[in-house]
Amino acid sequence: MGEKKRKEESKKTFIFERKNYLWMFIGLFLIGLGFILMSGGGSNDPKIYNDSIFSVRRIRIAPTLVLLGFGIEIYAILLKNNK
Repeated sequence: MGEKKRKEESKKTFIFERKNYLWMFIGLFLIGLGFILMSGGGSNDPKIYNDSIFSVRRIRIAPTLVLLGFGIEIYAILLKNNK
């Protein structure tokens, strides 16, 4: 009887619920997408100037996605459980 009770007490539980993990994956996706959008635009030759590093995609959209992703991550961590 005591062994059965110990097994029930040591049953593995997750820290967060399913909805928390779902929001975390959405946030990670947005952070990754933001960093992918920020990449590129450089030049192999240092004497050639490439103006594409100052595009709207790299200056406005990508950092906004990264910050939005971090905000969603914070929301996912602070989201209360239904228990």
